[in-house]
Amino acid sequence: MKNRIYDENNGLLYEKQGDYYLPCLELPEQENKPIAIWGQRHLRYIKQHKRVFYANLLTACELNSYLADVDEQAENLFCRLVKDIAEKENVTEKLKAENQMLWVQRMNSVRNRAMEIVNAELIYTA
Repeated sequence: MKNRIYDENNGLLYEKQGDYYLPCLELPEQENKPIAIWGQRHLRYIKQHKRVFYANLLTACELNSYLADVDEQAENLFCRLVKDIAEKENVTEKLKAENQMLWVQRMNSVRNRAMEIVNAELIYTA
């Protein structure tokens, strides 16, 4: 008996493993983009709370590109929010030069609020 057979009906090649013929399947090549903190948080969220969505992305080989996109959107939103809130509350370089501790305190507050907004709008939603 042959170790490999080709099925013309579905276009798949099958290889004999023990007593069974199993299809020879390969995943398509995909670009492996780096995923930063926002994408990792979203990955943890969809793994725990959106299991079907996670499985669909994983089996369609779209998980990495999806997470990279979410990560980029979240980073852009975070930077824009920090800049806008800091300008609105007058947290400027002038304040930094005059009173560094007050500037650090206010910037930490601004960053924390921006982080909460990004988490609520992008990371913990799907």
